[in-house]
Amino acid sequence: MAETKTHRITVAQRPLLLSWSGITDQGRRRETNQDAFLADYPLFIVADGMGGHAGGEIASQSTVARLQAVVSSGKVDGPSIENALELAVGDIADHPETTDEGTGTTLTGVYFDADGDESHWIALNIGDSRVYLLRDDRLVQITTDHSVVQELITAGKLSPEEAEGHPYSNVITRAVGASELTAPDYVSIDVRAGDRFVICSDGLTKELTDYGIQHFLREHEDPGAAADAMLAAALENGGRDNVTLIIVQVTAEDDSSSPIENTAE
Repeated sequence: MAETKTHRITVAQRPLLLSWSGITDQGRRRETNQDAFLADYPLFIVADGMGGHAGGEIASQSTVARLQAVVSSGKVDGPSIENALELAVGDIADHPETTDEGTGTTLTGVYFDADGDESHWIALNIGDSRVYLLRDDRLVQITTDHSVVQELITAGKLSPEEAEGHPYSNVITRAVGASELTAPDYVSIDVRAGDRFVICSDGLTKELTDYGIQHFLREHEDPGAAADAMLAAALENGGRDNVTLIIVQVTAEDDSSSPIENTAE
């Protein structure tokens, strides 16, 4: 079962509780799990590796390891993240088992930015893994896929419905890999009690619709329980890829329903 952790923060003199849970699974058709994730306040990241042999696993794990070092340093911001990704690109290129030119990884997630007077979330993205936000009972995709299909949709040449079965649905246009790094896209989001983020690889969104994701968030208040339920549904629906997701939520401290099983101060 996915473990739920918590951390207390103060925003605009209001005490809030962050709670989160992450989980990953090989799925039912893949021989290895090339996904990796980092869920360590204030940074929550999913990386979906790609590449022949062990390439994808090398790429995702190298990237997460470099980002874990950023968290340990105590300074999580855009420049420190991009520096870590540059180092990860070097790690991937230099690894003795990186033999495939297509080796790389997606990267997506959020971090809590308390720098200055105003606190906010920053979502970041490279590739087609996604960040969703459930706010006021409405699920919105925060990130924009870096993929051939998304470019066709943006250009008006393909509808979202047509995109689902498109032969290029797995072809991404940006990745962290053995080539020059392109900086992530960033989106700033205000902090509100009641918000719930879902950060996931496409192994989840291949098997669950946006409605399905919203359904399981409604059914389960605890992030760990919601993550377990989404993973189980993705596997039941086929589990065609590795499945990885993190759920992060914000609760007012005076809400007695807040989960406080494991506290990470």
